[in-house]
Amino acid sequence: MILGRRDPSLSELGREQAARLAAAAVRVGVTAIWTSPLRRARETAAIVAAAAGVQERVLDELRESDRGDWEGQTVGHIAVAQPDLFAAFEAADAQFAFPGGESLADQVRRTREALGIVAAGPAPALVVAHAGTIRAAMLALGQRPPPERELPHGEFVVVIWSPAGAPVVGTESR
Repeated sequence: MILGRRDPSLSELGREQAARLAAAAVRVGVTAIWTSPLRRARETAAIVAAAAGVQERVLDELRESDRGDWEGQTVGHIAVAQPDLFAAFEAADAQFAFPGGESLADQVRRTREALGIVAAGPAPALVVAHAGTIRAAMLALGQRPPPERELPHGEFVVVIWSPAGAPVVGTESR
């Protein structure tokens, strides 16, 4: 199901994934944790922050895309009901916008702003966000993202090198 800006808590699986992420964050010595304001991301960040002894910081620009009319629908239904639009979404087409929601271009712009804030802060930093935000970050950095369905949700970690050479790590939890 497409969550978008829906705001459920982490599932038990999500809490387990967050605990594994916390262990990894401690190993690399994360000194800053930035998170989307959505509950599932904030809960993940809080678990990691407690383990790492770091205070998480909410960054509104990291929130998931507003998926408009698609929120609450299954990917399978959308792929059949709106195949051309779904193909544009999967391809991260620069002209794509969610029906009744946000455009990809708008999400890339705000994600680029978030990356600038994170890169200017302490490092190494952990960014807890969402699949759409991860794809937008890849586009902002000139990388072609995979279709969202190919992201291993909850286990996906991206290492982005900031201008200063410090790693910025992102994940998406369920």
